Amino acid sequence: MTGPMPYPALNQAFDALLPKGLQAYWKANFLPDLTDDAINVHLDYGSRVPSVQTAVHVHPIDGAVQRVGATDSAFPNRNAKFSPVMAGMWEDPADNEANISWVRDYAAAMEPFSEAAGYINFMDGDDLPKVAENYGPNFRRLSEIKTKYDPQNLFHVNQNIPPP
Repeated sequence: MTGPMPYPALNQAFDALLPKGLQAYWKANFLPDLTDDAINVHLDYGSRVPSVQTAVHVHPIDGAVQRVGATDSAFPNRNAKFSPVMAGMWEDPADNEANISWVRDYAAAMEPFSEAAGYINFMDGDDLPKVAENYGPNFRRLSEIKTKYDPQNLFHVNQNIPPP
């Protein structure tokens, strides 16, 4: 079934899968290729998923995304071919340490096969130091825009681009 959907319906579509109080910790990166070694890391960590709510997605990046120049929009990572996200989610806060460690270790194991940046919407709060790296050659321009339109830094949640 396909068709138009009101925004509130789309916004609530996954509420049952993400109950209130669910803990979460995410990491992401970009892969120039999905090599055998990278697949082996996914197999290793996938076999040890610590929670039934945890998910790992490997999103392809191709087609129209790669036909736009790196500085034509805020998103510069046009030559990456895949965007893995390690979406750790679990119910009990007592399990925070084990689940966060699994996500961090997984992301670290993927680093040798990854580009420096990752898809910004899939990163967690402690990835804030990577914001400039994620926007690459566009960061300075985005910072200037932020300074002009949001000098008080009202929009500062998640992966913030702070005004200078």
